[in-house]
Amino acid sequence: MSPSNEQAAKAATESELTDEQVREYLKANEDFLQRNPDLLDHLHISHASGSAISLVEKQVSILRERNIDMRHRLNSLTTNARENDRLYEQTRGLILRLLEAESVEALYRAFMSAMAEDFKVEYASMILFGERGSAGQCRVEPLDAATAEIGGLLRGHKAVCGALRREELAYLFPDAAAVGSAALMPLYNGDELGLIAVGSADANRYSSNMGTLFLTHISDVMVRLLPRLPPQAP
Repeated sequence: MSPSNEQAAKAATESELTDEQVREYLKANEDFLQRNPDLLDHLHISHASGSAISLVEKQVSILRERNIDMRHRLNSLTTNARENDRLYEQTRGLILRLLEAESVEALYRAFMSAMAEDFKVEYASMILFGERGSAGQCRVEPLDAATAEIGGLLRGHKAVCGALRREELAYLFPDAAAVGSAALMPLYNGDELGLIAVGSADANRYSSNMGTLFLTHISDVMVRLLPRLPPQAP
């Protein structure tokens, strides 16, 4: 190769752009392809299978995938909103029934019937602490006995959700054939009044990260009503 050709080859090599330089240029000039649309015809991206598609086709594919993902997210948000609306209406109806109760026993019946008929829960329980048999149909248990069985669930005075120990589930739902998970809310106003709980044979139905807003609303109403109500209607 003549000296002149060697110099030309060296100059060409030195002037070649690296991939990184091209990347940086395109990032700094985002409208480059809009200003040079003819280049789109020369740009192709290979599939894993080896066939090539144009850059425009690739962009359309990406946009389509993003659109599908956004549609799925929107459907999920809509479903959650409808579920929350349903729970709100059911909770509102139950609270009105609780406010109409004239006794602790009537309060118990209102809660249990709403859980079965409106909320469609598999298992429900309302337990008050005191002397057994003191409130008619309502289940009343001594506080010390309840503490021995489920003291860990009551200690924080907050809602508890998830898969509980078999002994805890058996205490909460003694008539249930099988319970896999539960949500429990203590009834506490400075004193241990009792608890309300719902359960399911599905171990994943009540998970530790689920919301307990509606169960908390119900318990807030109950702890204000219970001290005012006689055990049974006169």
